[in-house]
Amino acid sequence: MPGTGGAAGGAAIPEATVARLPVYLRALTALADAGTTTCSSEELAAAAGVNSAKLRKDLSYLGSYGTRGVGYDVEYLRYQIAREIGVTQDWPVVIVGIGNLGHALANYSGFRSRGFRVVALLDAAEARQGEQVAGLPIRGFDDLEAVVAEHGVAIGVVATPADAAQQVCDRLVAAGVTSILNFAPTVLAVPAGVDVRKVDLSIELQILAFHEQRKAQQALGQIVDGAAAGPAEVEVEAVPVPDAGKAVIA
Repeated sequence: MPGTGGAAGGAAIPEATVARLPVYLRALTALADAGTTTCSSEELAAAAGVNSAKLRKDLSYLGSYGTRGVGYDVEYLRYQIAREIGVTQDWPVVIVGIGNLGHALANYSGFRSRGFRVVALLDAAEARQGEQVAGLPIRGFDDLEAVVAEHGVAIGVVATPADAAQQVCDRLVAAGVTSILNFAPTVLAVPAGVDVRKVDLSIELQILAFHEQRKAQQALGQIVDGAAAGPAEVEVEAVPVPDAGKAVIA
């Protein structure tokens, strides 16, 4: 299918669009796995959970990959988005902090299928070093610089307690890591040129709790409003009764 390829005219892609590109990629992968070869913008938008106008606007930043009256070639568009994101190549990743969360991240199979290869697991606890997790030995944190240099690591994952996260971040940056995924419950300070994405599960749960509370308040408000309105008036049909001044003969 014809397309211009790449960000149209070299224009910058808005961050909100960048955040949605992986969602489109996941939706296209699901469509491809289901045997779908072409799809309309409406179908892709529904699979991605956005409206079709927003999807078309987002894709316009990448180029012209659709055909009027036909739609999108699923495999071709999937490749183009993967290329734009940068996951058509292999990205070596190092995980620092192999507690419960780090252990789970190391075992996550989705990394490799999405273009990321965990090359090392690092932890400061000497008792953990040498332990095998997901086929990799846990190494000491002092090996960080050697690991980054050996594998050309550009992405580091911080899964340490909050009080150790900034020190770990500083060491990663000093070693040459320029992108950090932070799972520690703290804000990291980084120099210009270093990107940080924060994943805070407790904040996400609190946001859900907020919405649950609002829904409960709205439901209670509806009940209160209904009670304040009082019982509904019932129209009763008048029934004639015998004249009290006349005898009733059975």
